[in-house]
Amino acid sequence: MTEDQELLRRSIREFAETEIKPHVREWDEAQHFPSELLPKMADLGVMGIQFAPEYGGSGMSAVDYCIVIEELARVDPSVSLSVAAHNGLGAAHISMFGSEAQRQTYLTPLAKGDKLAAWGLTEPHSGSDAAAMRTTATRDGDSWVLNGTKMFITHGASGDTMVVMAVTDKSKGNKGISAFVVERGTSGFSAGKKEDKLGMRASETTEVLFQNCRIPAAQLLGEEGQGFIQTLRVLDAGRIGIAALSVGLAQGAYEAARGYAFERKQFGRAIGTFQSIRWKLVDNAARVEAARLLTYRAAWLKDQGRRLTLESSMAKLYASEIAVRASEDAVQIHGGYGFVKDYPAEKFFRDVKLLTIGEGTSEVQRLVIARQLLAN
Repeated sequence: MTEDQELLRRSIREFAETEIKPHVREWDEAQHFPSELLPKMADLGVMGIQFAPEYGGSGMSAVDYCIVIEELARVDPSVSLSVAAHNGLGAAHISMFGSEAQRQTYLTPLAKGDKLAAWGLTEPHSGSDAAAMRTTATRDGDSWVLNGTKMFITHGASGDTMVVMAVTDKSKGNKGISAFVVERGTSGFSAGKKEDKLGMRASETTEVLFQNCRIPAAQLLGEEGQGFIQTLRVLDAGRIGIAALSVGLAQGAYEAARGYAFERKQFGRAIGTFQSIRWKLVDNAARVEAARLLTYRAAWLKDQGRRLTLESSMAKLYASEIAVRASEDAVQIHGGYGFVKDYPAEKFFRDVKLLTIGEGTSEVQRLVIARQLLAN
C-alpha cells in the first residue's frame, strides 16, 4: 500500500467507526436504508470512487475501491453492499458503455453522490440463467417501451437512475438483450415488494415493475443486442467489489472473535489461551489474508486494463466462502453470546450468506473458473 492508500484506509475506518458503528443494530432491526449517510459519503468521494474527475468522480484506482469497500464491510456489510452496488453495477455500467452524452447526463450526478444508482438484471424466473429473462423492450418510433418484472434489486425503491436489461429480439437469445437507462419518476416504472431479508437488512432490496414504461430511444446503452455482453463485463469487475466486501466482513468477524476470546474467561483463564480457540483464530487470520491478496490482485489487473474474468471469479469465490467460515467461527467462539444480538457475531453470521449468492453464486463462479482453466 502507498502512503495515500494507508491514509484512505484510516479515513474510511474512522468514518465507519464514528458514523456507522453506533447505528448498526438499529438500522438492521428497522430494515432502515441509511440514506442520511449518502451526503457524508459523497463528501469523502465514496460515491464515485473509480470514476474520472470530469464526471464528478474521485479518480481512484480499483485497489483503492477495495480498501473502501473492505473498511465499510468490517463495520457494517449492509452499508458496504449499497456502496458496492452503486459504484460497481449501475454507475459502472454507464461509465463503461454509455456515450459521452449519457455519461455527462447520468454518470455525473451518480459519481458526485447527488443521485443513487440501481441495476436491474435478476428476475423471478432468471437468476443464474440471466439469459432467460422475460422483461421486454419494444421499439415504438423514437421510444422504447419496457414491460416486465425485476427482483432482488438493490436500491429498487430509493435508486434515482437504474440500468435495466431487457429482451429486444427474442429470436437471438442472449444476443437479443439490450441495456437501458431508466430514471425514477418515469411513468410505468415503480418499486414493488420490499424483501424481508435474513441479513444485509439495512441495504434496500425490492421488486421493480415495468408496465408500458416508455423511455426515449436515446436511453439505450451502447448498441442494441449488446446488453448481455455488457452485463458479463460489468460482473467481472463487480465481483471484485463483492470479494472486497467478503474480506472486510471476514476481518470484522475475526476481530470480534479475537477480542471476545481474550475477554471471556472459563476455567480460570481467557478462552483465547486454549489451543482449540487459538487455532480457529490463526486459521481465519491466514484465510483472510489470502483472500485479501486474491482480491487485490484482481483489482490490480483491472487497473492495468487486463482481462480479469478468472481472477475476479477466484477472488469472489474464495473470499465469500472463507467469510462464511470466519463468521461461523466467530459465533462458535462467542458460544451462547454469539446467538444473541448483543454481540456483532450474530449479525455477521446472517449477513455473510448473501456473499456466496449475489453477483454469481459459488456454483456459477466454479463454472466460470472451469471455463477459463479447462477450456478443452
